[in-house]
Formats: sequence, C-alpha cells, structure tokens
Amino acid sequence: MDIVKTAVEWTKAEMLSSSFFVLFGVMFVLGSAGFWKLGKTELAKAYTVPFLVAGILLLVIGLGIFFQSYGRVTSFPRAFDSDPQAFLASELARAEAVLAQYKVAVFRVIPLLIVLCAILYLVLDGPIWRASFVSAMIMLALILVVDTNANQRLEGYQKALKSFADKG
Repeated sequence: MDIVKTAVEWTKAEMLSSSFFVLFGVMFVLGSAGFWKLGKTELAKAYTVPFLVAGILLLVIGLGIFFQSYGRVTSFPRAFDSDPQAFLASELARAEAVLAQYKVAVFRVIPLLIVLCAILYLVLDGPIWRASFVSAMIMLALILVVDTNANQRLEGYQKALKSFADKG
C-alpha cells in the first residue's frame, strides 16, 4: 500500500504545481485589467490583450492539471486494490511517457520559443508586437520554471515506482 501513498503524494504535489499556473494566470488577467484601465501609453494599452490571452492559457493549463490530478488521487486506491501489478505497470508507463514529453516540450521547444520571441521582438516593431512577444516570453519562462520542478518530482516518483517494481 506504500505505492498508493507515494502515488497520492506525487499527485498532490502536481496539484500544488497546477495552483501556481492558476496563480500566474490570475496575475496575468489582473495585469491585463490594470493595463486596460490605467495604461496611458500606446505600449501599455497594447499589453491588455496579450496578458489576457496568456492569463487564460495559464488558467486553462492549471485547472486542467488540477482536475485531472484530482481524479487520479481518488482512483488510485481502487486501481491498486483491483490489480496491484497493473497499477504499477500503468504508473511506470505514464511516468516514462510524461518524462519523454518533458524532454521534448519543456527542455527543447519552450526554450526555442523563448529565443524566437526574443529575436522577433528585435525584428518586429510596434507596440502590439512587442507586448505580445514580451507576454509570451514571460508566460513561457513561468511554464519552464514550474515544469522543470515537476520534471524533477516525476523523476523521483519514477525511481520510487521502479524500487517498488524491483521489490515485487
């Protein structure tokens, strides 16, 4: 039953990570409202839509991860009780698949997108372009920070799963 406890603890940590996405999303939406209401310059007003879009994306990501993880937490004990070996195999497979996705998306694609936004920021002129690229870079950097930590937790979880598999 330690395996269920480990799975639940890891999933609760994922739920905490998702709350950071929600928090950052709310901050972007509030920033958008602030730029809309208080922005005096053309550039300040240009941040309204990009911040709103980034905020909504972060909210969707955060809430999606939270509710998906919440559903897992409640299903772990039943899945383990019905077939412990299948539960372990499915969690190992899921951890390996997510780690592979992180390797591509988080550690390659997101940094490349940040660099691309920085280059385009230098090339394209105009308040909406600049606001859009800065907003995207901030959002992507926040995703990178949260997902880097999530990757480390997932690697620890995978090691724990492998140690359970070696014992069993």
